[in-house]
Amino acid sequence: MQQVDNKSIKFNKIVGEILKELRQGDNNSINNFCRQFDFDRGNFSKIERGVLSCRLATIYKACEALNIKFSDFAKLLEEKLGKDF
Repeated sequence: MQQVDNKSIKFNKIVGEILKELRQGDNNSINNFCRQFDFDRGNFSKIERGVLSCRLATIYKACEALNIKFSDFAKLLEEKLGKDF
């Protein structure tokens, strides 16, 4: 069971890292981004820090806001998680 917990933690952190990198790549502050695309700033901040797990629909909405295909996000996620994940 411990391995599952560690995998969940790693997964959440990497999802958050990718979202943050993409958002910052657009030179968009978290405040502006959340206001513009109707995300709760506190929850989105927790997602970016890997503290809060998010629904697939939230990731999809963020991908649309960041102008990236969900499939490209999934590829980035796969790459960052590594083959051993």
